[in-house]
Amino acid sequence: MTLEQYGWGDRVAQAFQPYAQQGYLAGRVTLAQRHQFRLHTEVGDIAATVSGKFIHDTTAAADFPVVGDWVVVQPSAEAANGSGQGVIHQVLPRYSQFARKAAGTRTEAQVLVANVDTALLISGLDGDFNPRRIERYLVQTWESGANPVIVLNKADQCDRVAEKIAELDAIALGVPILPISAEYGTGLEHLNPYLQPGQTLVLLGSSGVGKSTLTNQLLGQTVQPTQSVRQDDSRGRHTTTGRQLFHLPSEALLIDTPGMRELQLWSSETSLDSTYADIDALAQQCRFRDCHHQQEPGCAIQAAIAADELAPDRLYSYQKLQKEQQYLARKSNPQAQQNSKKRWKTITKSMRHSKKPDY
Repeated sequence: MTLEQYGWGDRVAQAFQPYAQQGYLAGRVTLAQRHQFRLHTEVGDIAATVSGKFIHDTTAAADFPVVGDWVVVQPSAEAANGSGQGVIHQVLPRYSQFARKAAGTRTEAQVLVANVDTALLISGLDGDFNPRRIERYLVQTWESGANPVIVLNKADQCDRVAEKIAELDAIALGVPILPISAEYGTGLEHLNPYLQPGQTLVLLGSSGVGKSTLTNQLLGQTVQPTQSVRQDDSRGRHTTTGRQLFHLPSEALLIDTPGMRELQLWSSETSLDSTYADIDALAQQCRFRDCHHQQEPGCAIQAAIAADELAPDRLYSYQKLQKEQQYLARKSNPQAQQNSKKRWKTITKSMRHSKKPDY
């Protein structure tokens, strides 16, 4: 297959031009497992590792290749026969990337996939249905640079599909919402506008929502293992263990991902406001600019809640994500973190030396 069939375009070609003159090849990462990669190049699919210089010069984990990346590779002599190896020397600039906060105590981004045009946010219409989780995915998708599409799977198991769609319509603000049944292949025609040649899509969602089943349906064959979910809480077990890019019969590219139990924010204020544009618009109408939207007089948001025009849960979700974002901003800004520590030291010292009241 040609590079164009894997999403190659003018933007990538322009970024690669200086390397082409030096005799390197371009490749797209289709599989990543630690520091081992599978690439599609003009000489076919090859295995590759990153160069020692790349490892030495790269300080941030987010800059290492991920599935969907276009990379600069030096192939071995045997690569033309499909049996050789390659060495990755550079990652070409990404036009989009889906990132989250790395697990644990590290305050750094973990990039999951790159160069995605459309993110299919998969939610099950069983016990997995969770509007608050979908809001979180929307924030991350707007931040990534991709366009979100909400896919409600397992429509065959729900007798209130229209009600669920209406519930999401109130929070998704113009994002397409597509009900399907991946198991029975119904409603998949709604995905056709996004499955265009050269377009890259990623499936995102928790375990058990049917990402692997949908992948198999779109490929027309079983390549990803699937398992049933637990009946008591509709939770699934991980069946996809790594991220992988597939070339579909429609000529679109699809990245399947493992289910994510945890999606910690790594986003800007702009992406949060895009997801909660209704709350942001109401906040502009509050009497006080520094309104906390609690009991302040003239709070437009509390007025909207009282009039049943805004769900209290949506405000809670917004404030929770806002706090996460502010925490990350402080952690990633050493000066802000130091100022915060100084402030609390001063408060603690003042409290320690204050005279206790007599009772």
